Amino acid sequence: MTPEQRQELMRILESGEEISPEWARILFPPEKREYELVYHGKDREEDIIADTLAVPLQPVRTFGRNGVDWHNQLIFGDNLQAMKTLLQMKERGELVNADGIHGIRLIYIDPPFATKKDFRGTQDQKAYQDKIVGAEFLEFLRKRLVFLRQLLSENGTIYVHLDSRKGHYIKALLDEIFLGFEFAEIIWICGLMGSGKYYPKAHENIYCYKSPKASFIPPTRIGLSPRITKALQKDRSGWFYTRGKESSGGSNYLKSYICPNPNLTKEKAIEFANNNRPQQAWSVWMGKKELAYEFNDYPVGTYAYIEQESVAYPTQKPEALLARIINASSNEGDIILDAFAGSGTTASVAEKLKRRWITIDCGKLSIYTIQKRLLNLCSEIGNIGSKLDPKPFTLYNAGLYDFSKLKELSWQDWRFFALQLFQCRDEKHRINGIDFDGYRQGASVMVFNHMESKHKEARITEETLQEIHEAVGSRVGNKIFIIAPALSFDFQQDYIDLDKVRYYALRIPYSIIHELHRREFTALKQPADEMAVNDTVEAVGFDFIRTPELKYKTGVEKLKGDSNEYGFIKIETFKSEAIVREPFKKKGNLETLSLVMLDLNYDEQTRVFDLDEVRYADTLQKEDWKVRFRLDQLDKKMMAVFVDIYGNEARVLIDSAAFGNSKVKNKKIKKTRKRK
Repeated sequence: MTPEQRQELMRILESGEEISPEWARILFPPEKREYELVYHGKDREEDIIADTLAVPLQPVRTFGRNGVDWHNQLIFGDNLQAMKTLLQMKERGELVNADGIHGIRLIYIDPPFATKKDFRGTQDQKAYQDKIVGAEFLEFLRKRLVFLRQLLSENGTIYVHLDSRKGHYIKALLDEIFLGFEFAEIIWICGLMGSGKYYPKAHENIYCYKSPKASFIPPTRIGLSPRITKALQKDRSGWFYTRGKESSGGSNYLKSYICPNPNLTKEKAIEFANNNRPQQAWSVWMGKKELAYEFNDYPVGTYAYIEQESVAYPTQKPEALLARIINASSNEGDIILDAFAGSGTTASVAEKLKRRWITIDCGKLSIYTIQKRLLNLCSEIGNIGSKLDPKPFTLYNAGLYDFSKLKELSWQDWRFFALQLFQCRDEKHRINGIDFDGYRQGASVMVFNHMESKHKEARITEETLQEIHEAVGSRVGNKIFIIAPALSFDFQQDYIDLDKVRYYALRIPYSIIHELHRREFTALKQPADEMAVNDTVEAVGFDFIRTPELKYKTGVEKLKGDSNEYGFIKIETFKSEAIVREPFKKKGNLETLSLVMLDLNYDEQTRVFDLDEVRYADTLQKEDWKVRFRLDQLDKKMMAVFVDIYGNEARVLIDSAAFGNSKVKNKKIKKTRKRK
């Protein structure tokens, strides 16, 4: 800063004038870099961290025994906000690796590639839509990369999985953000993905940035395992792996690898073992066995090479790929983070390799897929071998709450932010002697004063509503909104009808109000329509759990040309009570329905929802809003979960007798699960 600039700044401060935005670059000059990718809407890293709202992690359920110092974390919510909370946890010393160093030891992310393409699962699930393009996509990902760098331990490593469509732009951003890190690019030959206009695509890129302090255990490309080396010392003529067969005994076969190629003769395999030492894997990783053997490498799987581990989730990555990454860049007990969890491969492999893990995803299909996958693990990579019980893990909500713990604010602060949170117009008015605080959607709003009594907590009961109703009657129109802390309501319903007036309960998680008290309030962004339920969107702020209104009927039918008998749930009404600000494509009263998930053999004792089938709104609309399933797959009870576009759920437990089939209701079907 020049002397003239200092003098002018002092004059502005002394006079009380506002400082113009032009001073920002003078006061806070950007870091000097060798080069920088510049685009519209690129924010300063400091502003990204400061302006992101941290959202508390609300525990929903813990799977496995309690009483341990660490629970692995499965987080449903926007990853940007969740990572701000994780960063606070790191600063409090709550994220500690096996060597005592704070932070995340290894990060692997497989973000959307901005393809404008819908990836579909085996049941045509719209698991996520990958539609952010251009500068908007770059800044979306850059914000998250800034937090990932902050979360890394001082000896951490990050792997970013991309493809050629946006990889070159993202690498420029990564070079800026991870300045001083060591870089490697991995080419993963993952199998043909379409014919291609010029050269058929068969690979994706994985960018690795390693802190200079980070340890690295090079994956081996060829050579003997320690177990086989010991065996060969006893019998150099035996114990080898040849012609794809695995067994033990004498000089015929070996249950492991002397070399990756099973097509060698016995003599050639022994010669290979004697003449070759383990070598470090190259930067090109082969997925298919045939290609890997040509390079004397071990296959790390392709998109089509995951039959045993498939969970029918689009773009699911093979366990062998993550196993190589995790083994190379972490040790047992280290913390692994995947902020775009998807099908949960990172968590599954981390569990098998005795690492601790945190995974985040904004899609309900992802969360339920991961939950089921973790509860059905097998011990070996590729999901084969004996059953593996996972270490305790907790499912959290981040950004969608029903909090019960309240803190204290002044009444005026409480009233102001309560109105702002629900987009209410602050306009006090009185109706027949009853005071109201403002308007929402043209209806009167009352911010309930839960602080009015020092000795007895104020409550809102049905009698309270009756007293208001007796005073104002129909003069208020057909609805009234009452805002209060979650625990101030003595009833669970989201609304109560008195005569022709509906009284809505808008519940507030107080701890978030306290957080917002420290910053200027901005409107919260919500998805625009049912197609956007898992879009890659910016931070959604937070919302409150509101059970959608659901009406349905059940029945049994046969389909033309199909000998099977089908049960169905006909959805008649589905209304989300979440705030809807943008117009929807009209679908009767089903505009906010996103998907329906079924557990056809629900266990009331464990109360674990075990995902069997998924139906999305666009498919259901074509099928007259009927959720069909084969009746012979149904056990005594089923759980159906109806999800709105905001992640709210309406759950119903349905007895098989509701489908009018005595053969169903009296039988016990043992649910068989493929070892995924």
